[in-house]
Amino acid sequence: MELNVRLFALYRERAGQNIIKVAVEDGATVADLTDEVRRQVPNLAPPEVKIVVAVNADYADADVVLQPGDDICLIPPVSGG
Repeated sequence: MELNVRLFALYRERAGQNIIKVAVEDGATVADLTDEVRRQVPNLAPPEVKIVVAVNADYADADVVLQPGDDICLIPPVSGG
């Protein structure tokens, strides 16, 4: 299945676009998606940085199974005080 993945802030800057298309197998999980995103955009985040994913406006754990049409967002780490 092909999913549209929205990127914000630092991830958007590193990818050079707001939305990327990511192809994953049916039954793919959030972990599968982030692995594929890292392959497509190698400079998105260092390997030690966990990419935070929201699916349909809720934070999603790595084992969440994705469905066609899911609204997926990658949220970069934030800092500040």
